[in-house]
Amino acid sequence: MTRGRTTTLTIRLTPTQRRTLLAWQRATTIRAGLARRGRIILLVAERRSIAEVAATVGISRHFVYKWVQRFLQQGLEGLADKPGRGYRHGPRQPALAG
Repeated sequence: MTRGRTTTLTIRLTPTQRRTLLAWQRATTIRAGLARRGRIILLVAERRSIAEVAATVGISRHFVYKWVQRFLQQGLEGLADKPGRGYRHGPRQPALAG
């Protein structure tokens, strides 16, 4: 039984998307963050409340909204990690002599 208000967010998954997201849940070689995002999408597609999804997955409601919006805009590709902060692989630039 769902608790909380129902959400206005509606996700309709294609059979291919559903299979992919379910495969992510069973995979042992996938990044944990990607599997978690897939679970968020599956739970929202089941019409669970945002608060329930957040509690189940262990993140804030803000991040549930963030990943749902990315999925709605970009599909499965939107759930992938984007390059950002952290260690950059590649050649280092020499320091400027001054």
